[in-house]
Amino acid sequence: MKLKMMYSFLNSDIDIIEKELEDKIQANSLLLKEASLYTLQAGGKRIRPVFVLLAGKFGNYDIEILKNVAVALELIHMASLVHDDVIDDAELRRGKPAIKTKWGNKVAMYTGDYILALSLEIITKVKQPAVHQILANTIVEVCIGEIEQIKDKYRFNQNFRDYFRRIKRKTALLIATSCQLGAIATGVTEDIHKKLFRFGYYVGMSYQIIDDILDFTSTEKTLGKPAGGDLLQGNITAPVLYAMEDKKIRAEIEKVNQSMKPEQIEKIISLIKQSGAIEKSIALSDLYLEKALRLLNELPGNCAKKALQDIAKYIGKRKS
Repeated sequence: MKLKMMYSFLNSDIDIIEKELEDKIQANSLLLKEASLYTLQAGGKRIRPVFVLLAGKFGNYDIEILKNVAVALELIHMASLVHDDVIDDAELRRGKPAIKTKWGNKVAMYTGDYILALSLEIITKVKQPAVHQILANTIVEVCIGEIEQIKDKYRFNQNFRDYFRRIKRKTALLIATSCQLGAIATGVTEDIHKKLFRFGYYVGMSYQIIDDILDFTSTEKTLGKPAGGDLLQGNITAPVLYAMEDKKIRAEIEKVNQSMKPEQIEKIISLIKQSGAIEKSIALSDLYLEKALRLLNELPGNCAKKALQDIAKYIGKRKS
């Protein structure tokens, strides 16, 4: 089943959010407007807005309230991608030229800042103070995660605790917050919104681990960037950590640098694949997925619960 079919009952509300996103990124500056619209139209699964809406189904569902939460969270995600491409000096985003490639680093940074500022303006329409506090804390943690990722580049002596902390901030936290804020905005009990937060956290961890696996197992066409690109940029992920348990492979991995030739990185990718690291990483992702699915059993039954279950399974088993 395709991802969008799993939440097809939300289609009309997803359309509202898509239109709201397009309306909100309009700017007086033509350049800023073009760059922001380009980012929006680059696509994306809109996973965070979907989680906001599904979590809202556990409370008093109101699209007029939830659309502000969903749009704010998607804009934060978009802003982080724009900034990431500048930091990583990435030429492509989802197979297309990144903003920094089309307009340069300065325009890209200010576009990211503008999109982030818009999200903060939009969330003021939600009146619960808890929503504002949680969102602010999430942005702080995401920023810390970005700094930690820069600090950890090419640091081959890091461990899984470092990795887990980094991917929590990089990916899992924003998904967890999407689930929690969608629930809080519709007036659920504290017990339910905390369980939804934990569900989102576990799904987010699984999602990022699968992303890190795909960097080695998928094709450049599917990834929209060269395979092994994360390792080439110095990002130490689960498959790399598992592969480095073999001292001979570790010695090869520790030679990785940005000026490596394609055939050299391809050789290291082959070593990682042959080491059993991919299989161990899949098992690690599955552990988080199982935790997420167990948590769902503690939530009230409704159409959203089944959709969350299906999406979690899709995320944990996806191939792109």
